[in-house]
Amino acid sequence: MITEAERFSTDRPDLCNCLCWKGMFISAEPDPYVPPTNDGLFWCVFTQTCIGPDGGLAEPGNCSSPDRKCYGTGRA
Repeated sequence: MITEAERFSTDRPDLCNCLCWKGMFISAEPDPYVPPTNDGLFWCVFTQTCIGPDGGLAEPGNCSSPDRKCYGTGRA
């Protein structure tokens, strides 16, 4: 079973470039004294919701596989 930390980790080599999260828009260097804000708020650039074009959840655990129908294209 996948842990929550693994499920929401954005440090994945095959992460779909259409997945967005608020941390993408913070232009500050990481501070080792401040805990990360991996709060699990993700959305797809195509649907602008937490549901992808294929009806699946838009989150790193689901959006890191080129086998997903909408991976990188927005088409289900």
